[in-house]
Amino acid sequence: MDIGYQHPRDQLAEIMDRIYRYGMTTTSGGNLSIKDDIGDIWITPGGTDKGVLRPSEIVRMRGGSPVGSSLKPSSEYPFHRAVYEARPDVGAVLHAHSPALVAFSVAGKVPDTRVLPQAFDACGKVGFAPYAVPGSEELGASISAKLVEGCDVVILENHGVVAIGATLLEAFQRFETLEFCARTILNAAILGGARYLSEEKIELRRSGWKSIDETFSPGPRGSRERELRRSLVDFVRRAYDRRLMTSTEGSFSARIGNDSFLITPHGVDRRGLGLEDIALVEGGRREIGSVPSRSANLHRLIYADHPETGAIVAAQCPYVTAFIVSGTPLDSRTIPESYINLRDMPVVPYVAQFEAEAAVSAAITERNPVVILENDAVLATGRSVLEAYDRLEVAEATANALLAARRLGEFRPIDDAAVAEIEEAFKVPKK
Repeated sequence: MDIGYQHPRDQLAEIMDRIYRYGMTTTSGGNLSIKDDIGDIWITPGGTDKGVLRPSEIVRMRGGSPVGSSLKPSSEYPFHRAVYEARPDVGAVLHAHSPALVAFSVAGKVPDTRVLPQAFDACGKVGFAPYAVPGSEELGASISAKLVEGCDVVILENHGVVAIGATLLEAFQRFETLEFCARTILNAAILGGARYLSEEKIELRRSGWKSIDETFSPGPRGSRERELRRSLVDFVRRAYDRRLMTSTEGSFSARIGNDSFLITPHGVDRRGLGLEDIALVEGGRREIGSVPSRSANLHRLIYADHPETGAIVAAQCPYVTAFIVSGTPLDSRTIPESYINLRDMPVVPYVAQFEAEAAVSAAITERNPVVILENDAVLATGRSVLEAYDRLEVAEATANALLAARRLGEFRPIDDAAVAEIEEAFKVPKK
């Protein structure tokens, strides 16, 4: 469901709920606003519990004064107003205190979004605004100065972050992406540090994807297609709630027949995904009106090369991504479940998913159903949607455990003899 069709009150309450639920602000912290078509500013109130914010509590401001509300606007209203005055193209402003971004804020640093091409594209230039007292006109001027320079996200010294957008969802997606980027960099530091992409490599992602342009009109929808649509929507939403995907990133597909499959769409909020958003691809053509993920051609090739594969999921899970961007091998020999599900995960060089998709498909075998895409994502395959999703979840849990183990000392993997016993007991394919 596109939240842009909702009233500003409902949009603000929904996005604040998402921010709070995922630990990206506190009960008293953070504020959001929307400027409507007549210039009124709808803003979250001050002094209320952000964890249970109701649409009826949103304050409408006109000419600096509340309209029809006994509640006071957020104490940060002055900087919201200053932002709208400085950037007339802005339709929404978001301010929050997510721990990862506060870490950069108090360290006086800005996350380098070149760690992931998606982060670089989503956030653009990230600014850093010198400290000013919360609620002051000076804070508004400090933020606005960076926004006028062309920044759409600004780290506030010893304060948090501000993100803007034409819509509230766009502002949230920039904030969420930068927050994910910050967590990735912090986790990668435990592994020796992140490796950053050149702008030439980032541009390769933009130019390398091949869209599916040819369309077709599908016939009557069978029960299997309907079932798979439901399954994909449910698991994508679960992946989002488990923080395995962000609102803008993550693709999931399921095979219907020989050369037909369903896949998540490009540019649709993963949390608001609907059955009608899932794209049908058949014979290299897309269903009229659908916009398949830009990785649809890669998924099609994998299905063609691997008849046993029934589902594919690729995502930027925060703990796995720390390994991906640091170049540290993700060793699945932690507990038997991890090794049984993941085995050895080949690393595919960064350019392959854009220029040499066959290399990605070739890295997948029955023995190695999960592959690492350098500075991009983890890709898991399975005979079913459930199996592919489970492998993704196990990969993230394994990466989380390995990062925690780093704090305790040396990692002690399951030895070769135990691995051989596991392979024999669980009939792990030899190749």
